[in-house]
Amino acid sequence: MKRYFFFLPILVFLAACSKTKDMAVVVKPQEMIYPKTKEIPVAENYFGITVIDPYRWLEDDLSKETEEWVDAQNAVTFDYLSHIPFRDAYKARLEKLWNYEKFSAPFKEGEYTYFFKNNGLQNQSVLWREKKGRAAEIFLDPNTFSKDGTSSLSGINFSRDGSKVAYQISEGGSDWRKVIIMEVENKRILEDTLYDVKFSGLSWKGNDGFYYSSYDKPKGSELSAKTDQHKLYYHKLGTKQKDDPVIFGLKEKRRYVGGYVTDDDHYLFISAANATSGNELYMLDLKTPNSKLVAIVDDMESDSDVIENDGTKLYILTNRNAPNKKVVTVDASNPDPKNWKDFIPETENVLSMTTGAGFFFAHYMKDALSQIKQFDYDGKLVRELELPGLGTASIAGAKKKEKELFYTFTNYITPGSIYKLDPQTGISTLYVKPDIDFDSDLYESKQVFYTSRDGTRIPMMITYKKGTKMDGTNPTNLYGYGGFNISLTPSFSIINAVWLEQGGIYAVPNLRGGGEYGKKWHKAGTQMHKQNVFDDFIAAAEYLIANKYTSSANLAISGGSNGGLLVGACLTQRPDLFKVAFPAVGVLDMLRYHKFTAGAGWAYDYGTSEQSKAMFDYLRSYSPVHNVRQGVHYPATLVTTGDHDDRVVPAHSYKFIAELQSKQAGSNPVLIRIDKSAGHGAGKPTSKIIEEATDRYCFALYNMGKTFTKPTK
Repeated sequence: MKRYFFFLPILVFLAACSKTKDMAVVVKPQEMIYPKTKEIPVAENYFGITVIDPYRWLEDDLSKETEEWVDAQNAVTFDYLSHIPFRDAYKARLEKLWNYEKFSAPFKEGEYTYFFKNNGLQNQSVLWREKKGRAAEIFLDPNTFSKDGTSSLSGINFSRDGSKVAYQISEGGSDWRKVIIMEVENKRILEDTLYDVKFSGLSWKGNDGFYYSSYDKPKGSELSAKTDQHKLYYHKLGTKQKDDPVIFGLKEKRRYVGGYVTDDDHYLFISAANATSGNELYMLDLKTPNSKLVAIVDDMESDSDVIENDGTKLYILTNRNAPNKKVVTVDASNPDPKNWKDFIPETENVLSMTTGAGFFFAHYMKDALSQIKQFDYDGKLVRELELPGLGTASIAGAKKKEKELFYTFTNYITPGSIYKLDPQTGISTLYVKPDIDFDSDLYESKQVFYTSRDGTRIPMMITYKKGTKMDGTNPTNLYGYGGFNISLTPSFSIINAVWLEQGGIYAVPNLRGGGEYGKKWHKAGTQMHKQNVFDDFIAAAEYLIANKYTSSANLAISGGSNGGLLVGACLTQRPDLFKVAFPAVGVLDMLRYHKFTAGAGWAYDYGTSEQSKAMFDYLRSYSPVHNVRQGVHYPATLVTTGDHDDRVVPAHSYKFIAELQSKQAGSNPVLIRIDKSAGHGAGKPTSKIIEEATDRYCFALYNMGKTFTKPTK
């Protein structure tokens, strides 16, 4: 049982100008005892090398011992957090700022226009509807799904004429979903609930049924057992789920399978993949009886998706021979890639696509900032849209017949606003602007470029209050991800807004492994190049320190999932560089991540410990669980996870904190906060988001020796 120190506060209140009181914290050390984590060594042989895993028992999420360990860890963590003197004040400010109406872009289905709305602090946003001659009314309220708000609406799809709807519910944050089918007009439930649906969209064929995807329910724990064979099913209304035929995936073993029906009900397109990058693409002609499945792309060397059809003419977004993506066309009668013709050619900027109102909208990322160009169905450039500023714009897709479109715009200091777009003129008008107690004019956000260890030029957005003195004393949160071709683009966060109010700096580098500069950028941060991602993040921290934005004593690092791996790797490689670390729902045991749920599909980015001796050695060299060293002074660390996370199982976090607590040499606290009835993050109720954010940022400020100042007008 290891003993460390934490700090009991003695409050000293200092009078301040205006009506504000600043809380300064004077601390004295007091002995702190972590829960005992027993060691039951399990030996595993990799290419003749024995690796000891002392905490393997924590992988058993059904174990009473694991449950007791979770409760014991939470007791210590929440006791520590309860002694932070400004925790209640911080939470009150976060709740106050959060409490404003939030809307989604509207969308039309059948006779109704739908939109999501949150009154402010509702745990889940509510789906409203309206139609001409009627007042807006609540259509579906996810807050009624469970008493504690932990059940959420995780997907909704309407039949072709909008008369029926199928929607998915996630309980406790799980990726396993149930599907409810309802008649739209009177909200009558039509038939039995479908169960055990996972990683699935719902795509209707006309009004009589829909396609969905799932795995066979695993034996043992449904939260951690491996799921390896995804299947596409068709559910016809009025039939039992047990009778749903398998359309794809019975003979073909694929980890990820999805189906999409074109708006004219002519084609079903099936994407099949074994990893998070690269997919096969198949087509089924639904109008021809007994038609056979046709392969459009029969390998997994690229990412390709059909985004539209005009009769038999198919429009495909692909990075095949185009790392930054392009759109090609081909006739469905002979869709082989050798017959593809460029429609919107590849450029130096990464492309994503939206269709609606009879046009194509090409969304380009230039240094992680949005540019949108409008094309007609002949591939002619109509115009480049004039956006409200530099940031992230996202057009909501719409049906071809619609006359107007909507898009959102945001950046790190601009709360998301909704704009209405006339596609004929290109004129945008403000549709909804949030009424939030945050003055964007008081802050600035700028892009800088810095050099990583190997000379690669990396962009980073840095956001802070205007007039901030760059003297190295500013509390700073450096956030990163760096993986799976995911791009970090500017967006407003209420959580970060409170941090900025407190004089904090928020910095986001666009690390290799992400998708900001296309496939080459992604691959430069995968497998045997994964260290590039960590080097990029470390170099970002060094840039911020060298340029006096902050110092090691005032620097926190944060990231979730693959970003949790990033934080775990960097805090073990450079524990001297950071004061605080927040690895959230992290992939932290790199030798065993592929043994759980759908983790084997992440091998494109990571490789596996069984792949080769070289890959085993490489993974072991940075795996956070395997690189915690005895006697090292690690940063103050608050690991966060959910006990129902069935994507990145919580055992990663459990084992990592056990290693940290057993080997930490300094007085910095190393704690874990385990959310009950919470998963990987999707659908988490507002109340839990606010509580966790409060604890993370208060933990950071407290360990930096900072105070909370109540904002004044």
